[in-house]
Amino acid sequence: MSTMVKVDHVSMNFRINATHTTSMKEWVIAMLRGKLSYQDFFALDDVSFTIEQGDVVGIVGENGSGKSTLLKVISGIYKPTGGSAVTFGRVAPMLELGSGFDYEMTGRENIFLNGALMGYNEKFLKSKYDEIVSFSELEEFIDQPIKTYSSGMLMRLAFSVATLVNPEILIVDEILAVGDERFQEKSYNRMMELMHGGTTVLMVSHYLNKIREMCTKAIWLNHGKLQMMGDATEVCDAYHSYLYD
Repeated sequence: MSTMVKVDHVSMNFRINATHTTSMKEWVIAMLRGKLSYQDFFALDDVSFTIEQGDVVGIVGENGSGKSTLLKVISGIYKPTGGSAVTFGRVAPMLELGSGFDYEMTGRENIFLNGALMGYNEKFLKSKYDEIVSFSELEEFIDQPIKTYSSGMLMRLAFSVATLVNPEILIVDEILAVGDERFQEKSYNRMMELMHGGTTVLMVSHYLNKIREMCTKAIWLNHGKLQMMGDATEVCDAYHSYLYD
């Protein structure tokens, strides 16, 4: 079994403005006087782990623990301030609504744009186009600019592109909240197909039962540090005990 993701001593430091100002005017005055102060915030602190081909890994932790930051580092959206995160395979990140889309372009055009950004050629995307549109249920809107789409329509299109091109590594942040209840069930079934087909998946969810049900392994982040990694049920049980016992 080959390694698909290697995170090696990754840290992600953000400098936060610590000057107490209540308006832009006060901030500008403080800046001109050289009185702005900053403090370091480590969203991730020396995190290391490896993920093997076919692993389905859930990431749990309280708000602000670094879950989404970790996904963005692995996806290449953030460059870590320390360490490295390397992926071995084609990555399909589903992190922010409409990321990788051009809102002036139509749904049809964005399928090819988003697919190209993931490294797929036009011939392959044409072969998948009808399947993507059908799954998204956006046939009558596909030639409209996506700036006219609702947030649910955008998420359905993004999910369809990301999951119907058979990525080697799928990275998702609370993906099961896509669309209405019926489409969520459809999305869940598609995710299960990918998982059983050998796609390596990293997913963040606040629903521990979903992590237990869908994932083989789990990572627990606590204040940016790797608290625990292992069997999904064991990690979820430990995290639940931490929260409620």
